[in-house]
Order: sequence, then structure tokens, then C-alpha cells
Amino acid sequence: MVVKVYGPDFASAKRVLVCLIEKEVEFETVPIDIFKGQNKDPDFLNLQPFGVVPVIQDGDYTLFESRAIIRYYAEKYKSQGTDLLGKSIEERGAVEQWLEVEAQNYHPAINNLVIEILLARKMGIPSDAKAIEESEKKLGKVLDIYEDRLSKSKYLAGDFFSLADLSHLPFTKYLADMEKMYLIEERKHVKAWWDDISNRPSWKKVFSSRWPLLE
Repeated sequence: MVVKVYGPDFASAKRVLVCLIEKEVEFETVPIDIFKGQNKDPDFLNLQPFGVVPVIQDGDYTLFESRAIIRYYAEKYKSQGTDLLGKSIEERGAVEQWLEVEAQNYHPAINNLVIEILLARKMGIPSDAKAIEESEKKLGKVLDIYEDRLSKSKYLAGDFFSLADLSHLPFTKYLADMEKMYLIEERKHVKAWWDDISNRPSWKKVFSSRWPLLE
């Protein structure tokens, strides 16, 4: 049964696509145009009552929330493709810890930048300069912690690529679109980490596909 991924044009869905490629799981995509309100159509709301992408359908099983989805596939196909969870319970704990750091600390700051810069530009509305400055400072503080962590291990959870690293890919790419990539480049170990994970074949395939990030 081929997995269906709804909303491939958006960053959170790209977490799922990269995970499926790393796990060698066959999938197809179903476009959902949020800007045209397709996420509020009754059929879509039956799948995702909050009207947010991504959603997957795997046979009779439906799941939403991108981090829940990547955890599901990393576990379901643990012995297939790239091991994204670690080989021991301690490594798994580290993966979960840094995946939560991404969700609770990294993502809110970078998502606010995306809203205030890229989304505001697309919608033709003014940006909030103060909100941009505050979010940039918050992100910088998070990246300082990453710099220390990555001076001790190649990847966030240890010396293996995991969901914790994968989850950063789509939104970190936006830094280049916002001319904020210096936040990565001025931190030696963060830059080495980013250069490594952003050159993985799975990300290159998603990034070069017909599913553009927000423009």
C-alpha cells in the first residue's frame, strides 16, 4: 500500500517526505493549497480536523502532526533504510530529547521569522521589525547551545543522523531565503552540521522536487 502525503508544498510536510525517503518507503503526494482554503474543505477536515498539513494515509490508518508521523515511520520501519532512532534505549532517549528541543525551542523562533518575513511578503502585509529582532535573538541563543552540543558530537543525538537532525531541515532552509544564514555560518560546528545534513540525498531529492518551499 502506497502512503499518501497531503500538503507536500509546505515545510512541515517535507519532514515527512525526507523521513519516508530515508526509510525507503514508497509514497505519493496530494497537493493541498492552503492559500486557496483547500485545507478547510470538509473532505480534508475529515482527515485533519484542525485543517493543518501534513496528513498521511497509510491504508486505513490516518495520522497528522509531522513529528508524530516521522516517529511512527522511524519505528514502523526501524530495520529498513536509515536507522533514525538509535541503537540503544539511551540513544533513543537522546533522539527524543533533541527532537523536543527542535519543537519547543528552535521551531518557535524560526517559525516567527518565517511568518514575519516570508509569509508577510507573500501576503503583501507589513512585517513587525521588533518581532523579527526578538525572534532572531531567541534563535541565536538556541544556536549557541547547539554550537556547544555539536562541538562534542557530529549530530545532535550523538554520532549518528537521526530524527532530531532531520526535523530541522525544512525550516532551516528558510534562513537562506530570509538572508539570515549567517546565524548558521558564524557558528563553526553548527555550520559543519548543517552542511552535512543538508547534503543528504534524501533532502536534495525533496528540495529539488516539484514541491517548492514557501516563495
